[in-house]
Amino acid sequence: MAKVKTIDDINLEGKKVFVRVDFNVPLDADGSVTDETRVNAALPTITELRAKGAKIILASHLGRPKGQRNESMSLAPVAPLLAQKLGAPVLFLDDCVGENIESAVDSLQNSQVALLENLRFHEGETNNDDTFAASLAKIADVYVNDAFGTAHRAHASTFGVPSLLDEKVSGYLIAKELEFLGEKTNDPSRPFVVILGGAKVSDKITVIDKLLDKADTIIIGGAMAYTFALANGKKVGDSLCEADKVDLAKDALVKARQNGVKFLLPVDTLITDSLDFDAKSIGESKVTEGDIPDGWEGVDIGPETIKLYQDAISGAETILWNGPMGVFEIEESSKGTFAVAKTVATSSAVSIIGGGDSVKAINRSGHSQSVTFMSTGGGASLEFLEGKELPGVSILDHH
Repeated sequence: MAKVKTIDDINLEGKKVFVRVDFNVPLDADGSVTDETRVNAALPTITELRAKGAKIILASHLGRPKGQRNESMSLAPVAPLLAQKLGAPVLFLDDCVGENIESAVDSLQNSQVALLENLRFHEGETNNDDTFAASLAKIADVYVNDAFGTAHRAHASTFGVPSLLDEKVSGYLIAKELEFLGEKTNDPSRPFVVILGGAKVSDKITVIDKLLDKADTIIIGGAMAYTFALANGKKVGDSLCEADKVDLAKDALVKARQNGVKFLLPVDTLITDSLDFDAKSIGESKVTEGDIPDGWEGVDIGPETIKLYQDAISGAETILWNGPMGVFEIEESSKGTFAVAKTVATSSAVSIIGGGDSVKAINRSGHSQSVTFMSTGGGASLEFLEGKELPGVSILDHH
C-alpha cells in the first residue's frame, strides 16, 4: 500500500501552507472553548510547521452554519487559546476568502500563524464549489490535511483545494490515524480483539464483516447485542433493536463460525422497566440471563458478561474498541462500559479507540492517558475501518 506523504517529506520554508485542521470544538454560552482536545491534537503539526519556517494558514469548520455567517459559530475564540498553547501570536482573520484575506496572508512572516474564519460560513465549502475552492487555493503554495474527522467528506477544503495545488501532504494527526486504524489493524499483533458497541448493527455491519477477516475475537455490547439476541431466537422485550437486520446478524454469526473467530455476546443483561435519557435516570432494574420480559429493556451488560469480556480483553495483543456497552451517560447503566474502558486501558496491548462515543466513555472513565491511540474521527473512523476510500486522504500525494 502506498503511504501518504507527510509534512516531513517536503520543503516548507517560506511557503504559504494551507492547513485543514479540525477545530470543530464545543463552545459555551460565553463563547469559551469547553473541550480543548481537538486544539491539542493539532499542536504537533502546527509546531513542526513553525519549526520548518512555513507561513501557516489554518482553516476549519465549526458547527453547521449552513453557508451563512453566524457569530455563535465563529472560530474567533479558538485564536487566543491556540496562541496561549503555542506561546506565539495567532492572527485571526474574519473571513476565509477575498482580497483582504489575500493581502493579510501575503504579509505573513515565516513561522507566523493565521486562523481563517469558519469555512462553512460559505455555502461553497460543503458543496465543494469550484470558485470557492479556487479562492482558497489562491492564498496557498502547499496543502496540508490534518483533519481526519472530515476526511470522509469531499468538501472544498478537504478535496477541492488539494486538487488545485501541486504539493499536498498530511499532517501528523492524519498520519497517526492511518497508522493505527490502517496498518495496526490490517496486520495486528495477535490475539486481535475487537469490541463493538453502540445502538445499531446497521451502522457497523460492514465493519463487522471486514473485521471478521482480521480479528481473533469480536465482542458485542450496547443495543447491537439485542439484534444479535433476536438472531439467536431470544426475546428482547422493549430493548432497542433492529428487527429488520436480523438476517445480517445471522450472516455475521455464520461467518464468525466459518472463520474460527470467537464471537462473544452478552450472557446476562441489566434491564430496567423505564429509561429517561433526558433526566439521566432509570426505573427499577435487575439482571437477567435469559429472555428479556415485555415492558423491560436492556441498558447495560450484566456482571457475568463483564467478567467474560474482561477475560477476553486482558489476553489481547491488539484491541480495537468502537461503541459503548450500554447507556453509559446514566450512572446506573454505565458499569459495563467503564469496566471495559478500564480493562482496555490497563492492558499491555496496543489499544485503539475508534472515535465517537468510545472516546467520550474513555475520557469519562478517567483512563484516557493509558490507551495507545484515540481516533479523532467518528464517521470517518468507521468508513476507514470499512475499507472505504476517504476522499480527503486519497487526494493527497503518496510515496
